[in-house]
Formats: sequence, structure tokens, C-alpha cells
Amino acid sequence: MSRNRSGLQGVASSPVVIGAVTVLVIIVAVFLAYNANNGLPFVSTYDLKARVPNADALVKGNDVRIGGVLVGTVKSVVPVQKKNGDVAAELSLSLDKNTEPLPVDSTVTIRPKSALGLKFLQITPGRSSKGFEAGATIPVEAATPEPVDIDQFFDMFDKPTRDAIRQNLAGFGNALAGRAPQLNEAIGALRRLAVNGQPVLRTIVAPSTNFAGFWRALEALSATVAPVAETQAGLFVALDQTFGAFARVSRPYIQETIEKSPSTLDTANADLPVLRPFLHDSQRFFAALQPGAKALGDTSPFIAEALHAGIPVLNASPVLNNQLQPTAEALLTFQQSSGVFNGLELLTDTNQVLDPSLKFIVPAQTTCNYATLAFKFLASANSLGNGQGHWLNFISFQPAEGPNSEAGQASAPASGPGQNYLHFNPYPQTGAPGQPNVCEAGNEKYIPGKTVIGNTEVFGNKTRGQVTKK
Repeated sequence: MSRNRSGLQGVASSPVVIGAVTVLVIIVAVFLAYNANNGLPFVSTYDLKARVPNADALVKGNDVRIGGVLVGTVKSVVPVQKKNGDVAAELSLSLDKNTEPLPVDSTVTIRPKSALGLKFLQITPGRSSKGFEAGATIPVEAATPEPVDIDQFFDMFDKPTRDAIRQNLAGFGNALAGRAPQLNEAIGALRRLAVNGQPVLRTIVAPSTNFAGFWRALEALSATVAPVAETQAGLFVALDQTFGAFARVSRPYIQETIEKSPSTLDTANADLPVLRPFLHDSQRFFAALQPGAKALGDTSPFIAEALHAGIPVLNASPVLNNQLQPTAEALLTFQQSSGVFNGLELLTDTNQVLDPSLKFIVPAQTTCNYATLAFKFLASANSLGNGQGHWLNFISFQPAEGPNSEAGQASAPASGPGQNYLHFNPYPQTGAPGQPNVCEAGNEKYIPGKTVIGNTEVFGNKTRGQVTKK
């Protein structure tokens, strides 16, 4: 027993052994500290992959955080090519086991960790009940939105931009120097602007205004013009000549314009309310023109053909215009003649006399075509004949026998017996004013065994099926 104790005491008291153990502990501690970003050894992890459109300076060993809490590290960053040919970055992630499973609707965002450019990967867990299995890949669609980091913001201020800002500050400083009284007056006048601006601001923040949609539209506009940024920069360079031209005419022309603008605005304030009805009518007029303007796209080829065809006509129009002058003079002389005036008065009187008759005669032709039928039947009656002459065919009609028969004098309308019934309509309906739109003359229905005189309801009130042509 004493020998073992003495052996242990010898080892513990040996400087070589103590130094070796100390060095070993230091090496293990340094190894663990160096590999801390890659995870502790012998600790199980939840490994995933994530794809992002741009790694954005994210490197191996950067943190992975959820809600600001460190939950893992980035093991590697490699480029991959998608099916459409675009290139994305694939991140291999080593996460703590307590994050498993990560919901499949989670999103990833690369965020700055410090102002020095260090980045970390932020994961925002979703609410889905399904999760990514170990080794799965978070799709690139989950890497949205793409935030603007502070380093990207500072990259905007390159040397040309800083020089331009310096020149602007110098120019605005010179413009404001010595104008303190005017600035004080402007600040005092801003009180009215603040009071009168409250209704405007309330309108802007109202949900119906959709002010957020305005900024989204500006974002879309900025994304649209971003590819032509260099062209726009060239535009501002070219504008230097324009502003140089303005500088040459600033005194006295632009200065006088500014001095006279207040009186012009006062006049506009007085005249614009008067113009408001005109502008309102113009708005309705242009709204009514919209269908025609839309139709111009389809009819423009025909309009172009008409314009081309009209050019020779317009070239010949001076000759026609010269020939029209004698005609116009003759018409003027005719109009100034007293006989023409008397003739027009007589024609007016004639029309007034004929108007009641025409109101009844015209519908007989326009509705029932009676005049055409009459002339047609007259022509047909005289159409039979030969070289010796023409003849007229007719059929004799034997009235029915009985009391008050149409064959002789009668004291009352025939009303039987047998076929001895009177059928007579002296004023048939022909669509004249006050009459239904029917053509009863020649279309009366023969009703046997009944006396029918005049227009009765048995004839109906429709023209369908009635003879208006032969």
C-alpha cells in the first residue's frame, strides 16, 4: 500500500508529468475553442441545406440564429446552378437538435451582424405542421424578402457621389447665406401649412387612400428604372447644358417671371372656379370619347386608306372651290328674290292643307303598300291581249237572295236567311293616326252566318299574315 502511495506521489510531484498534462489540457481547450463555430464534437446536430439567390458575403462558420438566439452554424457555402440556368448559393447548416423539425414554410434571410461586414443567417420559423427532415433543402423561394443591409447602403456613397454631395452642400449653403429674415418668414408661414395640411395628412393615412400601395408602386418603378441607371446618369450630365442655358437667361427673364408669378396665381385663383364647369364637361366629353378612341386601333388602317385616297381629292378641291363661287352667287340671288319667298309661303300653306290627308294616305302606302298594289293590279288587268287588242277578264257575282239582299234596295242590312248576310267595311284600318298598325282592307276574314259591318275586333289588330304585297 505504501509503495502505491509513494508511486502516485512521485508522479504528482514530477514536473514533467504535470507539464505534459497541462499542455494536453491547453491543446484540448484550444481545439474546442477553435472548432466551437463548427459545433462541439460528439454532439448530434440537425443538418439542413438552404438555397439563397445571393450568399451576400456569408462564409463558413457564420452564425445561424432564430429570433436572435444562436441555434447553429454555416458549415459550407457553394454555388449551384438551377434548372433555368441561374446560379444560386447553397448553404450547409448545422443546427441544434431542439430546432428539429423546422416548419416547411420557414424563411431565411442574410442579415448583418456588425458594421464591419460580418453576416449571419436568420431563420424565421413558419406555422406549418410539416417539417423538413434531416438533410432536406430549404428552397430558394424561402429566401425572401431580400433586405438592404447597412453595408449596401454605405456602398452607395462612392467617391463621385460624395463629391456631388459636397458640391450640393456648398451650393445650397451659398444660396441660403444672408437670407435669414426670409427663412424666418418662411418658418412663420409654415404654421398655416401645418394647420391646413392636417386634412391632407388624414386623407393620406386613410385606408381607402392605399398610401402603402403608392410606396409599393414606387418600389416597382425603382426596380424598373434600375437597369437604365447609367442612361439616367447620362441624362443628368446632359441636363447641365440645359441648366446652363437657364443660367444665361436667369436675369432678367426668369427673374421677371418669378416676380410676376404671384399676380398670375391670384388671377388663376379667381378664374379657375369659373372654369370648373367647363373642365367638368370636358371630363365627361373625353369619357364619352373613350369608346371611339379604343375603336381607332381597329379602324386606323381604313382611316389611313381614306386619307391617302383623299389627298388627290383635296388637291383638286381648289378647282371645285373656284367653280362653286358662281353657283353660290346664283343661289344667293335666288334666295333674295321676292318670288322665291312668296313661292315658299304658298308651298307652306299647301303643305298645311295637305298635312291631314297625308297623315292618312302615307301610312296606307308605307305600312300597307296599297298604292303599289293598286297600280300593279291595274297594270295586270290590262296586260292580257294580242296584236288585235287587249281584253279585260272579270267574274260576275250573284248576290244571295233574301230580304234586304244586296241585289236590290234594302231597308236594313241583310241578316239572313242562308247566305244572305252583309259584309261591309267602308273605312278599313290602314295604320293611320289613331288606328292600330294593321292593314285590314282586302284582308277581312269572311265569317259566314253573321252580319259584319265596319272594323270590329274579329279582324284582330296585327299585320302578321295580312296581304301587303302580291
